[in-house]
Amino acid sequence: MTSPSGEQFEIAFGDQRAVVVEVGGGLRSYEVGGTPVLDGYGEDEICRSGRGQVLAPWPNRLHDGRYEFGGRQLQLPINDLATNSAIHGLVRWANWRVRDRDDAGVVMAHRLHPQPGYPFTLDIEIAYRLADDGLSVTTTATNAGDEPCPYGSGAHPYLTLGRRVDDVVLRVPGRGDYDFREPRAIGDTVLDTCFSDLERDDDGLARVTLDDTLTLWVDAAYGFLMVFTGDPLPDVNRRALAVEPMTCPPNALQTGEHVAVLAPGASHTGRWGIAHGR
Repeated sequence: MTSPSGEQFEIAFGDQRAVVVEVGGGLRSYEVGGTPVLDGYGEDEICRSGRGQVLAPWPNRLHDGRYEFGGRQLQLPINDLATNSAIHGLVRWANWRVRDRDDAGVVMAHRLHPQPGYPFTLDIEIAYRLADDGLSVTTTATNAGDEPCPYGSGAHPYLTLGRRVDDVVLRVPGRGDYDFREPRAIGDTVLDTCFSDLERDDDGLARVTLDDTLTLWVDAAYGFLMVFTGDPLPDVNRRALAVEPMTCPPNALQTGEHVAVLAPGASHTGRWGIAHGR
């Protein structure tokens, strides 16, 4: 049987297991001690609702799919019809290849070739690694073309504690439409919210916690977090919480806010990860 997500690459360390996939180079599953940490999807299923996907060269929505760069007006395909937006980049359904692999880690690579709406060449590598402190994900994008290019990225993991999110105690160290800087239960709050101005610990990382049991951390490259309870999606609907690291906010290619402009040969690297308390 051929999996809809292509070849499967399992990595392991101690009692941790994760599966990275060929289609989109994303994270299909992650578990600790046999307990799912991510609300993923089966090997025989197509990825739904962005589960574990890589969002590049922009995360979230770009209104009308339009932006200007280098004096050119550019139009991307509209693939979120409800909001008339171009959503989550151009690599989610592309085939990725393995650049390196060992028992505890795998490096996936993809070359994004010039196309209508994004006439630039971008090499992207993502290193997934398991260790004593959990899962880390390092994304490096390099401008492989001969002119500057705009770049942003993100990831779309759905964190789960094995129950509905309503009574999960959430802490998000940033500012948004809702204030979760002090831990509190999500309750009936419907979240599809971007948090910014992230407060960081002494090691430079910003940490989102669920029940003081599950932590998603981001380094300084990720200045924004999208938190989503998935209410409109029947396959999610508050059974898990998407906590999406983003290097730039929604609509960034239009506004220019925190968009990285990569000169030819220049690279951008960001790290995020998940730690599970035992």
